[in-house]
Amino acid sequence: MSLVVLLLTAFGMESPEVVSSTGPAPAGRLLPSGPPRPEVIAMRGTLRIQLPIEQKRVTAIGYHASGAAALGVDPVGTQANAGVFTRIVHKLFGQDTSDVSYYLVDGGVGPKTGGIDVGAPAHTDVYAPVDGTVVGIADYVLDGRPYGVRIDIQPSSTPGVVVSITDVRADPALRVGSTVTAAHTKVGTVVDTTRVERAGLARYTQDRGQHVHLEVHPSTTLASP
Repeated sequence: MSLVVLLLTAFGMESPEVVSSTGPAPAGRLLPSGPPRPEVIAMRGTLRIQLPIEQKRVTAIGYHASGAAALGVDPVGTQANAGVFTRIVHKLFGQDTSDVSYYLVDGGVGPKTGGIDVGAPAHTDVYAPVDGTVVGIADYVLDGRPYGVRIDIQPSSTPGVVVSITDVRADPALRVGSTVTAAHTKVGTVVDTTRVERAGLARYTQDRGQHVHLEVHPSTTLASP
């Protein structure tokens, strides 16, 4: 018990980090966007999922349950809203050295890291999160209306899965069969869906939580809507 008290005293009892939802956005997020620096934000086995948004445009990264069909991924970086005990353990024994910070967002069903939301203002350019081939482009329907598309990419390194991208408007040059390179090939732009769905990421951003959404599925689900 004495050890616990000493640890809490040494590292403090600060409250979990919460990003204010008010105030102006950083100026860099108002500038035209370009490709991101290659940066891995999540892993699924040997599959490396890279940041699809230029770093200066990212408002927050959040993980949440996204249905039973989605496969859970392993976030890379530091959980910004971790509890006191978890932060103490990280300080004592070290943690991921990546500069990436992410949030775990409650709600939904399935693996709690089945969905990845990468926050960015609407119209921000979105780049491929993996190397691979586009195997599907279909309307993404919310509340009975199409809001952009769902883009399915089969990774060249891990053909047993497919990475799906939604909340995005496809680039006109993108076609089924297109070969894409992570952090290099533009696949579209962020679509604002916050009028028809509540964005849990908004709790940690200075806007309404606009984002691009990523999921990993078994490739056997390619025919699913």
